[in-house]
Amino acid sequence: MSQTMGVVERVEASAYTIPTDAPEGDGTITWESTTLVLVQVRSDDRVGYGWTYGSVACATVVDDLLGPLLVGRDPLDVTSAWEAMVRALRNVGRPGIGGMALSAVDCALWDLKARLLDLPLHKLLGAVHDEVLVYGSGGFTTYDDQQLTDQLNGWVHGHDIPRVKIKIGESWGTREQRDLRRVARARDVIGPDTELYVDANGGYSVGQAVRVASRLQDFDVRWFEEPVSSDDLPALARVRRQAGADVTAGEYGHDLAYFRRMCAAEAVDCLQVDVTRCGGITELLRVAAVAAAYGLDVSGHCAPHLHVGALMSVLNLRHLEWFHDHARIETILFDGTLDPTGGALQPAEDRAGHGLAPRPDRADGYRVA
Repeated sequence: MSQTMGVVERVEASAYTIPTDAPEGDGTITWESTTLVLVQVRSDDRVGYGWTYGSVACATVVDDLLGPLLVGRDPLDVTSAWEAMVRALRNVGRPGIGGMALSAVDCALWDLKARLLDLPLHKLLGAVHDEVLVYGSGGFTTYDDQQLTDQLNGWVHGHDIPRVKIKIGESWGTREQRDLRRVARARDVIGPDTELYVDANGGYSVGQAVRVASRLQDFDVRWFEEPVSSDDLPALARVRRQAGADVTAGEYGHDLAYFRRMCAAEAVDCLQVDVTRCGGITELLRVAAVAAAYGLDVSGHCAPHLHVGALMSVLNLRHLEWFHDHARIETILFDGTLDPTGGALQPAEDRAGHGLAPRPDRADGYRVA
């Protein structure tokens, strides 16, 4: 079969920088644009697409190091290609830019394989869910009260999404009272029946995070993401033991060992994983298995359209982040994007791969590399 389908003929990377629709910020950083690095892998007349959100330098790693390794390989042997790329990253570095480049290529390879076999990606991987639950995510610290209200109303009352998340920990935890006022406002806007989540992006100290966690119970907050730095697992575990909400982290994980350490430290109630950083779909599935061994659910971080097909096959899935910035970018750059109305995504049954295709007529104006 693989001989009939040919070999990988070409790997290309390009980068696009898209301005935000308003200044965005969380507990520790602010930004006014986001860069998507797109990878295209071609075999015969089919092309697979994957991407990551990060530096333009990711495209350089793909073009100079990872892409040449794939040319001439069997496009169906994705795990073999992944292993070759991981070994090639030894001296470049797996975490960070190298791992993000790896993730984009791996996702493109899985998409290509599904397209070559004329299967939706979730059917290729073996779906165990009919849909993937999502939560609306944004609520940036840079938003004023009206912007926050409008966004929350759009998710809850416009799209019927029954779970939402806002950012807190503003300015490295130095605006705690504003954080709590914004949480109170969010609860007023969404009403008592919608699940409310918060994300501090590691902005608080341990004692402060514990104190804030006790106040969050007044607003029935169910999810407290990165109350302290995810690099400090003992501190994260200490907050978890004292918080009423589920404590979560994992979005910065770049390899399996990272996630194993987080699980073993009993630092989280739900393990987050980002397919654009962790090593792609190949590693995401292994991470989910590690989490299952510790009795934990996993939740997909950002990049909703790249996650959904893979997460359909994850037994211990909780949900996926419908992140405002990335959902907007993917809608601009791709055809075939999904609708979160009702609080769940259902990938197309009649489109091969993940179902998305680039829109050059829209993308070219944002191209930077």
